Amino acid sequence: MSIMRSREDITMSQDTIHNPQEPRHFMRIKPMARRVRVLRGDGVLADSANALRVLEAGRDIYDPVIYVPREDVCAELASAEKNKTFCPIKGHASYFDLLMDDGRTDVAEIAWSYEDTVAEASQLKDHVAFVPDLVLIEEHPSA
Repeated sequence: MSIMRSREDITMSQDTIHNPQEPRHFMRIKPMARRVRVLRGDGVLADSANALRVLEAGRDIYDPVIYVPREDVCAELASAEKNKTFCPIKGHASYFDLLMDDGRTDVAEIAWSYEDTVAEASQLKDHVAFVPDLVLIEEHPSA
């Protein structure tokens, strides 16, 4: 019977970002070749041909997260009261509420953004991710 040993000097991909304190926590940021639309009810919250898909493994293998450039977000978002959080491979996250036309909060903490990123995750700066359980995310073939 052979025993597999882990090797910390193995990198799965040159484009993978690893947590220096925990090498088993890593992510990959990949540009998407598809158009992405983020919907809530009948409303379009974002529409982008320049989205990023983040694949991450840590305590578990997490569901992919799609980040759209801030300029492709057409919904009215406002800073949420939730405190910022920190991820060692992404940076500091800020959270956003979805506003109604009258300026009141429609959905609290519907999205987040890493505006203060660690250097390796700078691609995420000026991008917004939406909570998948609160929206519908559609992927369409590029034209």
